[in-house]
Amino acid sequence: MMRRAFSAATIVAALALAVSACGGGTSDSAAAPAQSAAADPSKISGEITWWDTVRPDSEGPTFQALIKEFEAKYPSIKVKYVNVPSDQAQGQFQTAAQAGTGAPDVIRSEVAWTAQFASLGYLQPLDGTRAVENESDFMASPLSSTKYNGKAYAVPQVTDTLALLYNKKLLEKAGYDKAPTTVEELKKVALDVKSKTGVNGLALNVDSYFLLPFMYGEGGDLLDVQNKKIVVNSPANVKAMATVTDLITSGAAPKPATQDSYANAMTALKDGKAAMIYNGPWALSEIYQGKEFKDKANLGIAPVPAGSAKAGAPTGGWNLAIYAGSKNLGASYEFVRFMSTAEAQAKVAKEISLLPTRTSAYGNPDVQGNKDVATFKPIIDTAVARPWIPEGGQLFQPLLEGYQAIVGGKTTPEDMLKKVDSDYHGIFKDWS
Repeated sequence: MMRRAFSAATIVAALALAVSACGGGTSDSAAAPAQSAAADPSKISGEITWWDTVRPDSEGPTFQALIKEFEAKYPSIKVKYVNVPSDQAQGQFQTAAQAGTGAPDVIRSEVAWTAQFASLGYLQPLDGTRAVENESDFMASPLSSTKYNGKAYAVPQVTDTLALLYNKKLLEKAGYDKAPTTVEELKKVALDVKSKTGVNGLALNVDSYFLLPFMYGEGGDLLDVQNKKIVVNSPANVKAMATVTDLITSGAAPKPATQDSYANAMTALKDGKAAMIYNGPWALSEIYQGKEFKDKANLGIAPVPAGSAKAGAPTGGWNLAIYAGSKNLGASYEFVRFMSTAEAQAKVAKEISLLPTRTSAYGNPDVQGNKDVATFKPIIDTAVARPWIPEGGQLFQPLLEGYQAIVGGKTTPEDMLKKVDSDYHGIFKDWS
């Protein structure tokens, strides 16, 4: 999630700060040479700090339990666990790395941040270190998010995508025993839920990342990276924006607030005040804390509804990366290696339904026994790969501002996309 609760504004502000200060310096100039394999890793000692970004109450305990396992296996290494909100971690890391003080040894880096951090010289190259083990076991898309200029700067931790999450009982009351498969069906089901149950059919999240399924669904996209072309202002995307607008004006979804809409949508689903939302596997542990889903069987998970072209949701996820200025690279390598094993990923999948990045982990009985992971696996297999470029994080703020303007009735889909196109040309100055 990309953790979809983070602020695009934070991303852009932090990126601008870092780029202006560092002048876009290359990674190799700042990173220390890779360490060779340790002769006896169990004797490595020292303390390392890990910035985690998971939800502390529902996901944090699982990762802290893994830390205890790591410390038991490596008794001379102490891990200082620091939970940093996902909407603050990118900016805080960049500020600390730029200043040369206060950065953690290991950071849980969102997939879109990794190339950016590497391009700024903040990450340690990992090729040839003990942090990287059996790369061929990782799924292709998550693994590609760890690369910059052909080098590994992180190890994939979890992968994710968006799906349609729904309240089965509410849909059944409206006369449906399965989820809608197209946007047209989504609108009809949502309207029927509202008329027959009195609660909202669909809760939208005014976040640019959550617009991508509508764009992909109409055959649209943001960039054509191979041809260095900006394609956001397309008829397909105009249609996608019109579809979102129609969901709101028709009453299929109530007009969302432009602030805190992620939390509002989650609360509405958990409390039975909305029947459907778009969200990813990272949200499941929180959703199961809601009163509507004390019986987990009441939660339905389905691929995002298709537009006129296809059904498509973006690939997201998180990596484990090591700060180039870490004073304890040996311990950091061992920690990243341990946390990215198939066994560690299986434990996380079993307990909080986060999706492994290692293909071998899906053969683990604990993973196979988690129905949420089993449901999400074919969805992630068909997710749309995103461009892992340093500028990737800058794509969302113009889109967010445009989405907010549409919801606020201040612009049309056509004018919104013209503005986003103009903003993108300011970012990619040599692109057509």
